[in-house]
Amino acid sequence: MYPMVPGSTVALQRGTDGMVGLTIGGGAPYCPCLYVVQVFENTPAWKDGTLQAGDELMAVNGRSLRGMTKVQAAKFIQRIDGDITFTYAKLSTDTNHFKEAKTLDMVTKKIKHKCIERMSSSTADKLGLTRAVLCNDDLAKKLEEFEKNAKFYKDLIIRTHFLFMDFSAANNVQKGMGDLFSQIAVREKAAANEAFTMFAQAHRNYNKAGVEFQKNAAPIMNKLGTYLHKAVPDMRLTIKKYANAKFEYLAYCLKIKEMDDEEYTFNSLDDPLPRVEEGNYEYRVVLRCREEARAHFLQLRSDVRVKLQLLNSKHVQDLTEQLEKWTRVLLGYYEECLDISNRANVFPIDIDLSTVVDAQS
Repeated sequence: MYPMVPGSTVALQRGTDGMVGLTIGGGAPYCPCLYVVQVFENTPAWKDGTLQAGDELMAVNGRSLRGMTKVQAAKFIQRIDGDITFTYAKLSTDTNHFKEAKTLDMVTKKIKHKCIERMSSSTADKLGLTRAVLCNDDLAKKLEEFEKNAKFYKDLIIRTHFLFMDFSAANNVQKGMGDLFSQIAVREKAAANEAFTMFAQAHRNYNKAGVEFQKNAAPIMNKLGTYLHKAVPDMRLTIKKYANAKFEYLAYCLKIKEMDDEEYTFNSLDDPLPRVEEGNYEYRVVLRCREEARAHFLQLRSDVRVKLQLLNSKHVQDLTEQLEKWTRVLLGYYEECLDISNRANVFPIDIDLSTVVDAQS
């Protein structure tokens, strides 16, 4: 016999659609008991939270369900007016122990679903795989957008890194030009000396402006890098947990389908399975595992939605703010360079060419 907790009662009111939110399995002629297969969300049974998948239904409003088929029991419940009082026995089991015992089987089923994630619904159905939750997963598009944003930030950081390298090289050139013009100024007489000295100082000022630009722009890039190197990896870890929960739930859906097919095959031969004749305990444990996996999956799904929304808002706000800062810093650099150029108006420069010729000879 399977372990059961002694009978208790729970009273449920019908919803606006006239339903309490339960599906029933088992019953005559092959199974000695009737049990809860699924509790639908946002229904009286779901909101009450007492009945769970796998629990045995012993009586309704005091009338025993023993010997009824699941169809007879469903019709009997539908005929009842007002509140419905269920007498039930809780399924007492350690689902963690069951999950550990079925680890290899569940892992295999997870892999199957991962392999068919990009298949069409019709192909998946022909293979006997649950595909609906994958096809209707609107989170997939949101995750694609997230990955596009992550790629955009990565490309932005890489291009900025190369830009900084180019600025550093340009600054070194400006500094070298300043040193070169200083050497030329030493060889020239008064007017030319002053002009080349001013021109040399202008190039050194270009160098200083470039260094100042890099100093002001670095925090902006670090801020954008925070999104790429902290927020993105953290979000990907959350998505990984969500995907694992989703595939675990789908694995239990597949396990239940396999057990349903097995039961149907034996029943069609009028040769019921021993597990069914003994109360279908293993099947009910799998139902409970599926229910728990679904709850975990939906919770993570909700967490991912919220986190993606917050991250997307932060992405838009931070990107706008940082690009505005970047534009101001870059504009300031170019205005500074223009001012330096205007102040270094040293042309034309008078050079004694005879001195140059004598120096060359």
